[in-house]
Amino acid sequence: MSRTPHALKHPPVMPLSGPAGASPDFAEIGVAIDRERRRGRGAQSNASGRFEAEARVAFDDGWQSLDELPPFKTIVAVDTARKVITRNDSPDIGFDRSINPYRGCEHGCVYCFARPTHAYMGLSPGLDFESRLFVKPDAPQLLEKELAAPGYEPKVIAIGTNTDPYQPIEREHQIMRGILEVLEKAGHPVGIVTKSALVLRDIDILARMAKRNLAKVAISVTTLDPRLARTMEPRASTPPKRLAALRQLAEAGIPTVVMTAPLIPALNDTEMERILDAAAHAGVKEANYTVLRLPLEVRDLFREWLMANYPDRYRHVMTLIRDMRGGRDYDSQWGARMSGTGPLAWMIGRRFEMACERLGLNKRRTRLTTTHFVRPNKSGEQLDLF
Repeated sequence: MSRTPHALKHPPVMPLSGPAGASPDFAEIGVAIDRERRRGRGAQSNASGRFEAEARVAFDDGWQSLDELPPFKTIVAVDTARKVITRNDSPDIGFDRSINPYRGCEHGCVYCFARPTHAYMGLSPGLDFESRLFVKPDAPQLLEKELAAPGYEPKVIAIGTNTDPYQPIEREHQIMRGILEVLEKAGHPVGIVTKSALVLRDIDILARMAKRNLAKVAISVTTLDPRLARTMEPRASTPPKRLAALRQLAEAGIPTVVMTAPLIPALNDTEMERILDAAAHAGVKEANYTVLRLPLEVRDLFREWLMANYPDRYRHVMTLIRDMRGGRDYDSQWGARMSGTGPLAWMIGRRFEMACERLGLNKRRTRLTTTHFVRPNKSGEQLDLF
């Protein structure tokens, strides 16, 4: 008797809702992927994106078919973007333009608010987000072209606000270094956010730019607990490496910022003061914080992860999160989405302010300049004689 076919490229359609009578907390949680298949990844599942006509999940057909499925490997495809600068008019963030050299992020941070963007690619915000990545190899050339446009007015470009520009595949593709070379040549200011020590590779360019007040680097330190960091941010640099990177950047004269972000109540919020203290001793002069955001699919991915890794804290953590979000899992209101509302959010904010005051942080914030900007020459353009 022949064996039933299995290991389909697109597994059969299965409902994602929980059993009748299940708690609302678990009603929308997807099907967890076997631990060995997702080793080194953050998300527990790979549910279809919200724009897909069908929801497809893997299930055991009784022939141990799941045992033969391969582990999730990082697959990189080319993103043929025609522009690289993304504009925004959000009133509660301090920049109006940004660059994202990559779509998706191999760091695998389970709380990443950028995960839902993978649904626009027809992929899952779950494991697909951290294993099926897109690279923009022409980003430096596209950037130079956009900076050369006659109507372009320089303002600080933020990089790392969606996905990390120094995630592991940057070692091979070096898109970020190419972008920095273009910005340095044009005298254009840049602010970088990362949680990777790989940023030190470009310390030569960043130090030169910093001397002209053109560069600033923020590193997110979420926790000092190695176990929590490994499960929550599996492929990001370890906390000691991030602190060491902050120290080396500061010693090189590059303005540095420590991001205690995101703060998750009853999970890592108690570490805030220790993180700020460690960063201040590393030479950091500025600090910021945000509280956990759970937009769209991030909500269920975080709840799955929390139940799998900290089941004893699940209800307490989710209750406190809702206390900061007006009784909901998330509130996207401008001005409140980063810090939350209510007594707990107020207390976190006051603790942050008091710690910064004690440590001498945020006494002065570095403001980058646009006075050095020189518009690049368009390809084939003749230079002026006078």
